[in-house]
Amino acid sequence: MQTVPVRHWGRWAAAALAAVGLVGLLGSLAKNPNLHWDVIGHYLLADLVFQGLVTTLWLTVAAMALGLGLGTLVAVLRLSANPVLRGLSSLFVWVFRGTPLLVQIIFWAYAAALYKHVMIGIPFTHVTFVQFDTNTLLTPAIAALLALGLNEAAYASEIVRAGIQSVDTGQSEAAHSLGMPPSLTMRRIVLPQAMKVIIPPMGNETINMLKTTAYVSVIGAHDLMSNIQDVYAQNYQVIPMLVVASLWYLALTSLLSIPQARLERRYGRGGAGTAAASPLRRMFTGTAGRFLAPRPTRGADRTEQES
Repeated sequence: MQTVPVRHWGRWAAAALAAVGLVGLLGSLAKNPNLHWDVIGHYLLADLVFQGLVTTLWLTVAAMALGLGLGTLVAVLRLSANPVLRGLSSLFVWVFRGTPLLVQIIFWAYAAALYKHVMIGIPFTHVTFVQFDTNTLLTPAIAALLALGLNEAAYASEIVRAGIQSVDTGQSEAAHSLGMPPSLTMRRIVLPQAMKVIIPPMGNETINMLKTTAYVSVIGAHDLMSNIQDVYAQNYQVIPMLVVASLWYLALTSLLSIPQARLERRYGRGGAGTAAASPLRRMFTGTAGRFLAPRPTRGADRTEQES
């Protein structure tokens, strides 16, 4: 017998209402003279915007590299049997995860108010090997990098720690029984298996980091948002310039979503529901399959009923 799918008229009605509402909103925005599309088109590809994009991109890459490297170290220390190392690493996570990122950015930008000079020497003595002026050393870009990287390290450490703990302890015990030292066991045995848990959320953290770099505009780090603010402070076109920034952030996050989805599929193989297609692909696949699937002939139905 032929299976007849249930008609979900309520879903189609809701989808039609949503589509009509979206078309109406887009039409309203397109015809709104207050958006000043000429201003958006003029600044969308301006040199000042591209300069800010370069700063935003290198801040994202450098902060994620610093956060992942330091976060892995902190995660290993939190799992250490040494109570001092475990306590210090837990304190690091508590401080940088428990305070707002905006506060951390401003703190690093004005660290010279706390220490006028950064000195390297022998503690508790007056012996100094190297001395730097804090204002010269901590430029707005470096302060932004420290704030973003250290904050990311606190969150990355929890992701890495969860990945390490997801690996069966028998793997480490088997490596130790073969005479493998703990550091080599972590690098060769535990971390490669933990990547299945670590990689997908770290992809989300990378996308989030790209958007979080907009916070550094409060210290004038010359990122995309900083340059956009400099422009609308002069021409008073706040909404059009924010649209320019939003379009670029949407474009960059969309590009980053492609490798993120591939990494999730690659490292999520074998898990339940991890290989599911996107909602848009399922919608088109399901609709196409409904119309293109071959229907059984009457003769086939009759044969099936007789059997």
